[in-house]
Amino acid sequence: MSAGETLKAPGFVLRTYSYGESDLIVSFYTRPYGKIRGIAKGAKRSKKRFANVFEPFSLADMIFLRKNRDGLVFIESCDMIDHFDGIREDLEKTLTASYFIDLLDHFSPEGKSNESLFFLVADFLSMLKREKVTEAMIRFYEMRLLKIAGFLPSLETCVRCKAPLTNGNAYYFYPKEGGILCSACASPQRYDLSVSPGTLRTLLLGRDMEIDRIKQVCLADGIAAESRNLLCGFISHIIGKEVKSLKVMEQVRRFCP
Repeated sequence: MSAGETLKAPGFVLRTYSYGESDLIVSFYTRPYGKIRGIAKGAKRSKKRFANVFEPFSLADMIFLRKNRDGLVFIESCDMIDHFDGIREDLEKTLTASYFIDLLDHFSPEGKSNESLFFLVADFLSMLKREKVTEAMIRFYEMRLLKIAGFLPSLETCVRCKAPLTNGNAYYFYPKEGGILCSACASPQRYDLSVSPGTLRTLLLGRDMEIDRIKQVCLADGIAAESRNLLCGFISHIIGKEVKSLKVMEQVRRFCP
């Protein structure tokens, strides 16, 4: 790629930061170039070039100038592809979409292309437009993102003895180990996370099943709770902190059931 080349690519808006009185720093995830940060000059004032395009999880065709691989690009203009109005009209869907985008941001190194991540977000936002939010949708998104990003936990076999997952056995999930330990290998303490074979098989199913079938899956309360604790705990372990958008989503759910 030559210096100063003008490029065009579809991208999901990840987040924005104010810069001075009229400019914005925008982080967006593009299909061909991965995560890129750019400066949009006059974006706070312009109602023509950048109208509504920099709202989180918007998808837009972005024309930008890159002078070098490590610096900010200069965003020249944007054409909206999908504002996802059907999601923004629903609070729970908006919070869920924000969580999807937040995870994409955390698991995408800057400047590293991964088209599978782009299509994962596109598929799940499209599904979110059509369907109601479910625990299966959220948990299966997490599983697929971890798989694509190279952090998929080992749930099919014990990470120590390699014995396969077996019904009737007891299992414990250890984030530091990156997977499950069977009852023979684990020395569980009171605070260790136990997980049933049924929950593990459900997550493995959701990792690979056709996306159109996800809407048909209803997680029992026990499986939903175990899945949430396993995946959210593992994600927090990987990134070293709790995902803020998840905390907000769950707080709103408690007050607005």
